[in-house]
Amino acid sequence: MAFSYPLCVITDEKLSGLRHREVAEQALQGGTPMIQLRDKEGDLRYLSEEASVIRHLCRRQGALFIVNDRLDLALAVEADGIHLGQEDLPARLARPLLRPGMFLGISTHSVEEAREAEAAGADYIGFGPVFPTGTKTGTRPEVTLDGIRMVRAAVRIPVVAIGGITLERVPEVIGAGADGVAVISAIVEAGDITATCRQFLSRIHEARGEEGR
Repeated sequence: MAFSYPLCVITDEKLSGLRHREVAEQALQGGTPMIQLRDKEGDLRYLSEEASVIRHLCRRQGALFIVNDRLDLALAVEADGIHLGQEDLPARLARPLLRPGMFLGISTHSVEEAREAEAAGADYIGFGPVFPTGTKTGTRPEVTLDGIRMVRAAVRIPVVAIGGITLERVPEVIGAGADGVAVISAIVEAGDITATCRQFLSRIHEARGEEGR
């Protein structure tokens, strides 16, 4: 069965020049089924306001709302899930804290980390960076398309590829076995976020052989 969330748009105020809620609203208008609020430095009071608005927008559109890193924020605003990195709270400790039905995503960079995440109860993994990316400093080496193929064969949960993914690279990423893609700069820095989301979704469906969708 195809992964229900083939495109995840990750908000970034510095890159977009827009508020998180504005990025989310425009991306949702473009049809993205998944929004991730990501802000490593933002004031928690401000982020709680942004998160509450985004949660409402996502529910209205039937989209999934994920909070990056901040489990307290995700629980407080009743987000649909939390996404944690390798330096955050371990998945085995986070899973029991989540409400029933909440999604748990884990960032992974190797087959070993992917297997550990699956065993700890992750619902999906982010895998990357696939290509060089400028949105994060100190990132690990690129996992490459061969890495996607290996991790796809190693785990049963959905694999969401991330890192330097552009419209042109979507076919090869999906072709390598990714169930979806998570995108920051190629979308939030676009002049038209809504139109760019539509283009990404169209390219994903084409790569899957779902041109009619």
